[in-house]
Amino acid sequence: MKRSTPITIEWKPDRNKNIPVYKQIIAYICEQAASGRWPIGSRLPSQRTLAGMFGVNRSTITAALEELASYGILKSSYGAGTQIASNTWSLLLPSTWNQYVSSGYFQANQAAIQAINHLEFVPDMICLGTGEPDPRLFPKKLWEETLSGLKGRIDSLGYLEPLGHLPLRQAISEHMKVLDIHVPPSSILITSGSLQALQLISVCLLKTGSTIFTEAPSYLKSLHIFQSEGMCLSGIPMDKQGISIPALEQRLKAGRSSGSPVLYTIPTNHNPTGITMTDRRRQELKSFCAANRLPIIEDGTYEELSFDDAPLKPLKASDKTGNVIYLGSASKALAPGLRIGWVAADEPIVQRLGDVKMQMDYGASSISQWIFAEFLSRGFYDAYLADLKGELRRRRDNALASLETHFKGIASWNIPTGGFFIWLTFLREISVDALFEKAARAHILLNPGDIYDFKKSNSLRLSYSYVSCEEFRKGAGELARIVKEL
Repeated sequence: MKRSTPITIEWKPDRNKNIPVYKQIIAYICEQAASGRWPIGSRLPSQRTLAGMFGVNRSTITAALEELASYGILKSSYGAGTQIASNTWSLLLPSTWNQYVSSGYFQANQAAIQAINHLEFVPDMICLGTGEPDPRLFPKKLWEETLSGLKGRIDSLGYLEPLGHLPLRQAISEHMKVLDIHVPPSSILITSGSLQALQLISVCLLKTGSTIFTEAPSYLKSLHIFQSEGMCLSGIPMDKQGISIPALEQRLKAGRSSGSPVLYTIPTNHNPTGITMTDRRRQELKSFCAANRLPIIEDGTYEELSFDDAPLKPLKASDKTGNVIYLGSASKALAPGLRIGWVAADEPIVQRLGDVKMQMDYGASSISQWIFAEFLSRGFYDAYLADLKGELRRRRDNALASLETHFKGIASWNIPTGGFFIWLTFLREISVDALFEKAARAHILLNPGDIYDFKKSNSLRLSYSYVSCEEFRKGAGELARIVKEL
């Protein structure tokens, strides 16, 4: 939006909320500024016009604007009216940089996600939505043995080759055979987490204007990686078996002229719903995509966290034509801070991605690659996964029992067969925003469904991976009490 573009408002405060109307207006204006929809320098309509747009009286607008001005978000001057002066974080920057903060092409996080990222580090917060393994489950002894095994073997931590540390790619190539994915080390690229893999794909392989089909809801909706590159996300409904093929077909036919389409999917232990796509649906999806020349980005981040003894095979397992790009990661099972992910695809694809990655950061962390290669090759990773899945199953069962105790008659939920997440949907419409705020004040952190969905959501993404059984029971009980008060 340029400064000359008039501001439009298609939102009104909710008078049924327990939050004062002027506070809702303050939060709305802050969100517009933080998201970049109202860049610094944008001029607000007159107070009379704003009152009409928001459906409130002028005194309410005056109170909201005065408070925003006291924060430094707004400024008023004769002849220029009231303008956006800051998008909150730019207040911390030297004044000469303020004008540049909203100029970059990469979009800011949603305001809710920014709040979650901050609240996750507040002491004594019960994080019921955090999609990470509990730090208390970290395998300290195996890690110490891994580091001990590397003593004297690392004589340099210089840059590694463009595709990544060869011993690590060899170890990953062997490891993925368990998933029935057979790719040589030359078809594997090491990335700084799976998020970087998505960013590389967006800048290397896709055109501006392309359409990215994905499940609705989807983890991808919570990111701005593809949107920042001028691409459109299109959410495809799901059922208990996974993504809807008829809905995908209909959307594909309707949008063929909007650029080269791609499908992004998490078929196993889906984030955020926890659904695992059935084998039949997988076969139908692969056949449909092959017939329609629709490339697939398969996110296998939660692939190895299935509780079944014979988990379903990834889409990549039977990919004979190179139609599937597979993303793997050590972040969810082992350690987010390790920042190791990988791409498995045809050699020309990984060569292209690797070339651009070298221009971005000259390779993922050398020490992390050495460590994970050792952890994999010595069999420690498989041993750790077996223990982790046992603990996650126990926590899942505890979470389901807690929900049955506190949320029966209030909400419905799925029963995941692996991963971290339970998708809970309230039976009556409630204000998830108000629930988020009240829960945060009670030191319970939630991940609202709106973050992941393409429409207004009446759901929460609950995670049993980050908290102990006792913490989940306590948090669920308090959360149920708050819900009943709304």
